Amino acid sequence: MGIQYKGIDHVQLAAPKGSEEKVRDFFGRILGMEEITKPANLAKRGGVWFSCGQHQLHIGVQDDFAPAKKAHPAFHVANLEELRSTLTAAGVTVKDDEPLEGAERFYIDDPFGNRIEFLCRIEG
Repeated sequence: MGIQYKGIDHVQLAAPKGSEEKVRDFFGRILGMEEITKPANLAKRGGVWFSCGQHQLHIGVQDDFAPAKKAHPAFHVANLEELRSTLTAAGVTVKDDEPLEGAERFYIDDPFGNRIEFLCRIEG
């Protein structure tokens, strides 16, 4: 039968220890992701989880934090220009990159320096 992948369950990014409120402000308030409750046995580790469409984004905290400058999640959004406007209004620097055939996209750095891509696939 072989291995059958069903998709991605979640993506995890890291943030500095003690940054949960900043995480909630950025990913929850600015990006509009809905916070979800972490399981009790994992909540003691810190961090914050969010729903993102049918998937989850987990922000874990770590003592020896270093931002992901190249590796990144890419979030597919339906309203890319609205997101761009929201981010710009919030003072977030939006970075355009080389064109990607079949998509419009841009990058940002979260408040901790992690690279994040947002894209919208072009139909046709």
